[in-house]
Amino acid sequence: MVEGASPAQQSSSPNLSLSTKAFKPGASIPKQFACDGLDASPDLDWSNAPQNTRSFVLIVEDPDAPGGTWVHWVVYDLPAGTHRLPEGVPKRSDIQAGGRQGGNDFGEIGYDGPCPPPGRPHRYFFRLFALDNFLNLKGRVTKAAVEQAMKGHVLEQGELMGRYERNDRQ
Repeated sequence: MVEGASPAQQSSSPNLSLSTKAFKPGASIPKQFACDGLDASPDLDWSNAPQNTRSFVLIVEDPDAPGGTWVHWVVYDLPAGTHRLPEGVPKRSDIQAGGRQGGNDFGEIGYDGPCPPPGRPHRYFFRLFALDNFLNLKGRVTKAAVEQAMKGHVLEQGELMGRYERNDRQ
């Protein structure tokens, strides 16, 4: 959740919806979107943003990681007219659709998919935030910097969760 946002801003809004063709909410994320496969980002579509939305932020993280929440993807300053990201967004700062990608906890720019240790499945939360401004952050931006800049600007949040499990045979 975003620190400093009101409780209404922090709850998953039924209005801002986030989806993918890659997996159903709560279901397994296919191997091609994980470190065991192509490690490509899944396609994402969203709709029903508030009318005064200026930009979107997307944060993907694993709260079940052994050392604490692990950040897999940070995207910010997606223009309000953007309603999808295609599968396999290139791992570079600028996104063709507009917006920018920040650093993840693998030390890379862009998406790095699920890669939990063998054992129980981990949950991966894709959280989309509609903002009333652009963040205009520069450099190798972290999730913490994005969340700090978002304070007081979150209009709504949408969420999608998938699961991924690795076993010793992979």
